Amino acid sequence: MADKIADKAGTFSIGGTLTVNRLGFGAMRITGKGIWGEPADRDGALETLKRLPELGVDFIDTADSYGPDVSEWLIKEALHPYGDVKIATKGGLTRVGPDVWLPVGRPEYLRQQVHKSLRNLGVEQLDLWQLHRIDSKVPQDEQFGAIREFLDEGLIAHAGLSEVSVDEIQAASKVFKVATVQNRYNLVDRTSEDVLDYCAENGIGFIPWHPLAAGELASSGSLLDEIAKKHDAAPSQIALAWVLKRSPVMMPIPGTSKVKHLEENLSAASIALSDDEFAALDEEGKKAFAKAA
Repeated sequence: MADKIADKAGTFSIGGTLTVNRLGFGAMRITGKGIWGEPADRDGALETLKRLPELGVDFIDTADSYGPDVSEWLIKEALHPYGDVKIATKGGLTRVGPDVWLPVGRPEYLRQQVHKSLRNLGVEQLDLWQLHRIDSKVPQDEQFGAIREFLDEGLIAHAGLSEVSVDEIQAASKVFKVATVQNRYNLVDRTSEDVLDYCAENGIGFIPWHPLAAGELASSGSLLDEIAKKHDAAPSQIALAWVLKRSPVMMPIPGTSKVKHLEENLSAASIALSDDEFAALDEEGKKAFAKAA
């Protein structure tokens, strides 16, 4: 049996009922350039997806806008029926071309996308559905109310938000239970530090996207580089290990379309940073963030 290395990351229970390994997989990069159309190496993308459960990854994050639809189609082709693997998807962005993302939060559009994701993934209920962006052109309560309906109707088991503030989480929480929040966060991007702390205080899963980034800290001779060498690891693996250690509600989802890269990412689950190493990296990361701000 293959070594289920993702098991070493520990677990988190989404919404208190859906327990998954904290180190998951983001399925954005299995599409074409600009997150548009089919991947250049379709067989490689499918091989990467099939490898996930063998390595202990039981949480995959995707979106109807990845491709669009392509990511969900490939996940179904590679892994359906899913067994112990839980699939999270998102809706609320529409696509008109490569690298173009337009928020659409009208309730009827969100409902259409939920039903489309159900068909794309071949399931009767979505494990976790997240509002990809709050649409500023549509009243928030209308968007949150639609999500409440999806939960009440059993179309989705759990609901989350993406790229939101603490105030927005609190507003949504008056309408439905917010199970997860997905914001950009990494060693050198601390924009959502207050959101992460709020999630930790309230048992909300925090799904950081772009979790491997380390900026100039990854350069030769840096503290991150020194710690990486000490652990016989790549700087990106140390950056990911730091993210995992940052909070018990942290659920990073590094993505790739290559099996080799996937295995490298997941190896971060085996890296045990000392408290001193974590603190030193934390301080350096905050300095880099302040400098870039």
